[in-house]
Amino acid sequence: MDAHAPETGHSHAVADADPAEQAFQQRIDAGVRVEPRDAMPDAYRRTLIRQISQHAHSEIVGMLPEGNWISRAPTLKRKAILLAKVQDECGHGLYLYSAAETLGTSRDAMIADLHSGKAKYSSIFNYPTLSWADIGMIGWLVDGSAIINQIPLCRCSYGPYARAMVRICKEESFHQRQGYDLLIQMCLHGTPEQKAMCQDALDRWWWPALMMFGPPDAESPNSARSTRWRIKLFSNDELRQKMVDQSVPQAEYLGLRIPDPALRWNAERGHYDFGEIDWTEFRVVLDGHGPCNRERLQARVRAHEEGAWVRDAMAAHAEKQRARKAA
Repeated sequence: MDAHAPETGHSHAVADADPAEQAFQQRIDAGVRVEPRDAMPDAYRRTLIRQISQHAHSEIVGMLPEGNWISRAPTLKRKAILLAKVQDECGHGLYLYSAAETLGTSRDAMIADLHSGKAKYSSIFNYPTLSWADIGMIGWLVDGSAIINQIPLCRCSYGPYARAMVRICKEESFHQRQGYDLLIQMCLHGTPEQKAMCQDALDRWWWPALMMFGPPDAESPNSARSTRWRIKLFSNDELRQKMVDQSVPQAEYLGLRIPDPALRWNAERGHYDFGEIDWTEFRVVLDGHGPCNRERLQARVRAHEEGAWVRDAMAAHAEKQRARKAA
């Protein structure tokens, strides 16, 4: 099936819409990109605010699992690489908050929703990083999944989001290569103990990484409408299959075993078959009951509160500059 084709019921949904919504859908179907000052349905605006802000939250919270390994990196080179990566993730969050602000929301409101638990972020960042091998596994699997998810967003219908994603995807690609390079060093040039450490990390990160693409298409409440509006270009299951197909040969090169006894190459489909995902675990983590949910949120709230004096000082400086110019 063409991933860009409208889903079943699309023409019926457009026919039932008011003339303004029909005209908007015709622009989307024609491939015309939507810009902040363009007329758009309220539901389109709300959907984008939810998705872009949750994406921004994920980038910011995603700094935490790796940030606590900066001081424990085994070499100066690895410390510098990890510092640069965490800094990149912070920048991604800022790009995305800025993109969401073009839709009429405020950064303060988005952050308040995150801190109150109203807004979600990617479930993957609620798992602990127990060893240095986890840093490589995050780069390879987590950033690898992110790239597969995010490259189509460079062609999504909302201009500021699409443009922000071009730079983000370039940097995420570097992050993925950095993680895989770390695993190559440990698996192919390291000790048996280091390779065992990588296998343990793969056993823990494989299934959460596949959950990053979201629930099965049949259970995804927002997919149909997001696809119709070209916010989403591929389904959750299509992207997840691409991740599996990409990762299996990479794991074989490392000499690691994917922790899935049902994994098989299906010559008829031209894809790997893989086992059932534990969606109960996914929902538990997403509802705030994962291994590190409370720790992650507390860390973000604490950082925000401790940085209040910086924001106040910057605001006071800006006001002083405005007053000087007015005088």
